[in-house]
Amino acid sequence: MFDLVLTLSFVFLSLGLVLATIRLLIGPTLPDRVVALEVIASMTMGFILLYSVAFDTPVLIDVVIVLALTSFMAAVGFARYLEQGGQRDDD
Repeated sequence: MFDLVLTLSFVFLSLGLVLATIRLLIGPTLPDRVVALEVIASMTMGFILLYSVAFDTPVLIDVVIVLALTSFMAAVGFARYLEQGGQRDDD
């Protein structure tokens, strides 16, 4: 049962990653792409955590923490850039 749940989780994360990548590629606005990039980062963290659980490698949790902090800082940077009048396609 646990293996089935892990497999379904990998499948759903893969599907979400494909959809987020499509949103990242077609945009159409910069904020759409920024949100898609954040979703991709979150799903990557999910993949790493799921892999860590599936193969019993708890050391990868540290990698997820670093990736989460980096992703958060990137989100803050993009938000600040857009707030200060950065290039936006939706005007």
